[in-house]
Amino acid sequence: MEWNINLLIEIFGVITGLGVIILQYKAIHWFAVIGSISSALYIYIFYNAKFYADSAMSVYYLAANMYAIYVWIKLKKENDNDNYGGITKVPKKQIFILTAIFCILLFPMYYVLENYTDSPVALGDSITTTLSIVAMWLLARKNIEHWLVWVAVNVLSTALYIWKGLYPTSVLYGVYIVISIFGYINWKKKMYQLKPE
Repeated sequence: MEWNINLLIEIFGVITGLGVIILQYKAIHWFAVIGSISSALYIYIFYNAKFYADSAMSVYYLAANMYAIYVWIKLKKENDNDNYGGITKVPKKQIFILTAIFCILLFPMYYVLENYTDSPVALGDSITTTLSIVAMWLLARKNIEHWLVWVAVNVLSTALYIWKGLYPTSVLYGVYIVISIFGYINWKKKMYQLKPE
C-alpha cells in the first residue's frame, strides 16, 4: 500500500511540475504558485529516495517562487501587461558572482552529503542542487539564461533519477530538457521582438 501512495504522490508531483514549466515557457507568473505545490510534494519524494539536497532545495524554491511573483508582477505592470516584457540577459558582472556562489555552495554541500548522510549520489545531488539555486535565481529575475542552466540540471537529473528508479520523475525531467531548449528559443525571440528600436 505504501508503494502505491508514493507512486501517486510522485505522479501528482509530475503533473504539477509539467504545469510549472509550461507556465514558465509562456512567461506567466502563476508558475510560482503551482511551483510551490510541486516543491512541497517533492520534499517528500526526494527525501524518501534519499536525495537529501534536492529535498532541502524545496525550501529555497518556495522562497524564490514568492520573490518571483513579486518581480514578475512588477515587470508585467511596467511592460503594459505583457507576459514577456522585462526579459533580460544576465549582466556580465553577475556571471562571476553566480559562478562564485555555485562553487561556495557546491563543496560544503558535497562534503555534508558524502560524510553525514547515506546519499548514494552525493556529488550528483550536490551539483544539481547548486545549479538549481542559480537557475531559480535567474528565473526569479527573468533572466533568459535560466533556461540554459536548467538544461544542464535536467540532463544530469534525468540520469540520476533513472539510476534511482524514479521513472515517472525521470520522464518529467526528460520533458523538461526539451521544454527548456524551446523555452530559451521562445524567450529569445520574444525578447528581441519587444526590444525598443
